[in-house]
This record gives sequence, C-alpha cells and structure tokens, in this order.
Amino acid sequence: MLCLKILVQKFGGSSVSDLERIRKVAQKVVATRRAGYDLVVVVSAMGDTTDDLLEMAKALSPNPSRRELDMLLSVGERISMALLSMAVHAEGLEAVSLTGSQCGIITTNSHSNARIMDVRPFRVQDELEQGRIVIIAGYQGSSYRREVTTLGRGGSDTTAVALAAALGAEACEIYSDVDGIYSADPRVVLSARQLVDLSYDEMQEMARSGAKVLNEQAVEFARIAKIALYAKSTHQSDSAGTLIRLDQPEEYLRRLELGRPAVAVSQVNRGLWVQAAQGADHVMAIAATSDCQICRWVPGRACELFLGTENNHDLAGFVAQIEEGGADVSVRWAGLVSVVGQGIGGQPRWASQGHDVLAGAGVAAQGLSISLSRLSWVVDESDVAAAAQALHAAFVD
Repeated sequence: MLCLKILVQKFGGSSVSDLERIRKVAQKVVATRRAGYDLVVVVSAMGDTTDDLLEMAKALSPNPSRRELDMLLSVGERISMALLSMAVHAEGLEAVSLTGSQCGIITTNSHSNARIMDVRPFRVQDELEQGRIVIIAGYQGSSYRREVTTLGRGGSDTTAVALAAALGAEACEIYSDVDGIYSADPRVVLSARQLVDLSYDEMQEMARSGAKVLNEQAVEFARIAKIALYAKSTHQSDSAGTLIRLDQPEEYLRRLELGRPAVAVSQVNRGLWVQAAQGADHVMAIAATSDCQICRWVPGRACELFLGTENNHDLAGFVAQIEEGGADVSVRWAGLVSVVGQGIGGQPRWASQGHDVLAGAGVAAQGLSISLSRLSWVVDESDVAAAAQALHAAFVD
C-alpha cells in the first residue's frame, strides 16, 4: 500500500456537541483523507458531558474516589469516538475507534491529572496500514499499573500531540470553536487580535498561565518533537488559524525595537494563592499534584504558590489538607494576570513597567513571578479584567 503522510487532527467538545456537528466533523475528516493523508483523529467528550458526569458523581458522593472518577469520566470520549467512527462509515470510508489504552498511551498512576510517560502506537500503525481512519478517545490512557487514567482538562490536546510525535506526523491540527490564538481573551480585552504564529515557549507560557485554547503538556510534546502545531476553527474553513513553531529571533528583535516585547496577556480568573513559612514543606508536598502557575520555595523556610483548581474535584478537602501545615499557612482566592513574550523576564525594566501600569489602573499586585518568557502578577479576583486590559494596552497594543 502507498505510504501517505500522517496528519493528526483533534476536535474539541464543542465541535462534537451534537449529532449534526459530528456529521460535519466526519465530512471534514473524510475530505482530509481524500486529499491524500493517513489520518488519526482525536476527540473530546460531547459538549458538557464531562461536567455532567462529574455532577452525577458528586450527587452520590461529596468526595468520590479519584480512581472511580477516572473510570466514569473516560466514558465521555469513548461515546464521541464511536459516534464519529459511525459517521465516517456513513460517508463512505472505513474508520476504527480506539481507546487511549488501545492506542498505546502509557501514563503515570496519578488519577485525574496523569501525565503521559510513553506512547506505543503499534495498533494505530496497523490500522493505518489497512487504509482506515483511526479515531481515538482523547484525555485518557492506561497507567503502568494497567489502571484507566485521565489527563486533566485539555488532556485531549496532549493525546493528539503525543500521538503525532510517536507517529512522526507531518503536523497536528487542534480544532475548536475559535479561529486561533488571540493576544488576550477577546471577551475581556476588546482590542485583542488573532496571532498568526507563536513560538513553542510563548504558547507554553500562555497555556501555563490561563490561556485555554491549547494544553501546556501538548505544546511541550510538540516542542520536543518539532511538530508544527495549528490551532484552527472547526466551523471556518477559510481561517488559517495560528501556527505554533520554533522561536523566531528576528520577530523578537522587531518587537523590542517597537517597545512592545510581549505577544499576549493571559489570565486565571480564580485560583488559590497560598503563602507559608514554617509549614512550607508540608504545603509543597500537598500541592505536588496540583496545577501550579507560580512556585517560590525555600526548603524548610517559606513558599508562595498560585494553584489552578480546574482538575481538583475536592477543593474543600484540598484546602483543609494545606491548612494542616499550621497557623502560618495562608490560603485565599485570587486571580492571576500574565504578560507573555520571548525574553520579557530577562530585563527588570519590564517588570517595573508592569507594576507601574497596574498601579495606574488602581490594581494592587499581591505577588510577582518572573520567568524568561513570562511576568505574572497575583491580583484580587475583582481586578483581573482591569489588570488584563491595562497590561495589554501597555505591552501588546
């Protein structure tokens, strides 16, 4: 059989939220196959299926077992994969649906927020050689202990890019209901614009600090494997989307000359701001399995953490565990606003300018974290929108 180039496509929950949308995705998939690609398609659960399943679980138990949650929540993607496979068959091409374990995704044993350790796509390769379109349930895998695991919010992105890397795919296309990556949340910053391209590092920092279009671990897989990663709209066929690729030094220098070193502003509307002194080591041990956007830790002395909570299904219990560290442990809700751009953390003047911008907008910064490609400020929840607007105007517009 003629060996074709492999393309991996991923479709988010809004793209497969009902049967009519599944039919349209099937038509798009078939058109891509007929254009001359071996095709692997990764799907998320339909619409709000994951949230609905989680709500049912919590109606039965206020703190359900994380293992049983993974068994339950992984069902959503399996429904999508089977229905899409049927829809592709109805369009006249052969397809086969596979679960995460069937396609060889091996993960850590951390339920609800596992990380991919290895991908062994032998079954996928066999099916491609038979001329079939392979449709895979995203968000899930099998641990080295043969347990069903899930990869956390956005985990279907990670499934898609990890498979693209393992298969040596030409590219990975991430489809959703938006037409690419924007310089800020357009619902908050009216002047936000679609970005034509981004470096892997910049996209990874955006994902780490609140941008929801792509998953952080997915971008890391793409960076290591040097796979072209596209964020596109399912519904707009004429949109080129956003390309994530290797750094472009000339673009970085151009932005510096213009005094606009950043490409985007991202935000987390609500997370946990944790500060501790004597209980620092205890806090770090509890927080090790959480999504951490800021981490400053001096072992045995003090720590400051900003923790995302999307993958945490027992917040009350989690906070109680942290507070067991002692009276000096402070836990409160806060927001996080970040300015992202290659090299922006390498010069103190940008952090100083950002602090002045926030003060001018009447926003009090509670904490600052600096990395090479990101500056992040902890602010009150009520100040997130004002902070994002002010920082975007100063660094991006």
